[in-house]
Amino acid sequence: MVTGGTAGVGRAVVRELAEHGWDVAVLARGKAGLEGTTEDAASLGARALGIETDVSDAGQVRAAAARVEEELGPIELWVNDAFAGDLRYFWDIPEDEFRKITDVTYLGQVHGTRVALEYMRPRDRGVIVQVGSALAFRGIPLQSAYCGAKHAIKGFTDSVITELKHTGSAVRVSQVQLPGVNTAQFDWNATDFEDHPQPVEPIFQPEIAARAVRFLAENPRRNMWVGFSTAYTILGSRLAPSFMDWYLARNVVDGQLSDDGGPRYGSNVFEPKDDEADHGAHGMFDAKAKSRDVWSWSSMHRGALAGAAVAVVAGAVLGRRRR
Repeated sequence: MVTGGTAGVGRAVVRELAEHGWDVAVLARGKAGLEGTTEDAASLGARALGIETDVSDAGQVRAAAARVEEELGPIELWVNDAFAGDLRYFWDIPEDEFRKITDVTYLGQVHGTRVALEYMRPRDRGVIVQVGSALAFRGIPLQSAYCGAKHAIKGFTDSVITELKHTGSAVRVSQVQLPGVNTAQFDWNATDFEDHPQPVEPIFQPEIAARAVRFLAENPRRNMWVGFSTAYTILGSRLAPSFMDWYLARNVVDGQLSDDGGPRYGSNVFEPKDDEADHGAHGMFDAKAKSRDVWSWSSMHRGALAGAAVAVVAGAVLGRRRR
C-alpha cells in the first residue's frame, strides 16, 4: 500500500517496489494519476490496484484496505507518503487550508498506520514506513503547516514504536527523513508568491527516496536519513538552534523561490491536480536535482563498510608487526 503514490516520491516508490517483485496498491485522489501509476507498475510485472482515496478520511482508508485485502491479498507493507502543502507566511494561510494540510499530511499517516495495524497486529507481521522529512526536526519559513505535521508524525510514530515493543509485536514501523526532492508538488503548492516554488537546495531525485523506502521495507531499521543536507539540518538544529534560526531566516525564504518559470496547476490542498492529466514523479528541476546520494548509500551498506574498515585496520596492524 502506498498512499500519495501517484506523484513525486510516492510514484517513485510504486515503481521501485513493482520492479523488485512487490504487488502494489495505490491510494490517491487523482484519476489520471492513478491510471498512470498502475500502468507503470503493471509494465514492470506487478499486479497493481489504484483506489481513489482521501487519506484525511479514515473511513475511505479503511474501505480501500479492505478492497486490497480481497483483491490483492494480505497487506505486508504500508507506505504513508500522502501530503499537501503551501508556501506562505503562517499569518497568510487561511485557517481551513491549514487544517486540511494537517488532516492530509499528519492525520493521513495516523489513519494509514491505524488501518495497517488492524491487519498486521493479528498476523504479527508487516512493515509500516512513514515518509518524513528533515523538517520533522527543524521548522523553516513558509512551511509552518507542513513542518508542524511532520513534527507530529515523528512524535506519533515514536509512541507507536514503543507500544508495539511493549506488547511484543513483530510488526515494524520505520521512518525515512528526506531532503528537498524534485516533485510535481512544487507545481501545485498553494502560494501568493509570483516566483515559482522550489525545494530547498540541494535537490534530489525521488528515486533516491524510493530506494531508501524499499530498503526499510526489506531490512530492520528504525530510522534512516537521506542526503547530507538532511544530516546537517537535523544535527545543526540540535547543536546550534539559534544559528539555524538566523541562517534560515536570512537564506531560505528566497531559497524556496525560483525565477525559472514553469507549470502552475493551482493548489491541490482541497482537490487533486492530477485528476485529468498525469504529472509523473518528477517536477521541473531535473537539471538541478542529484540522482545519487552518498549518505543514504553508505547507510544502506554500513555493515559492509564497517567490515572493510576493520579489514583495513587489521591489515595495517599486521603490516606494522611484520615490519
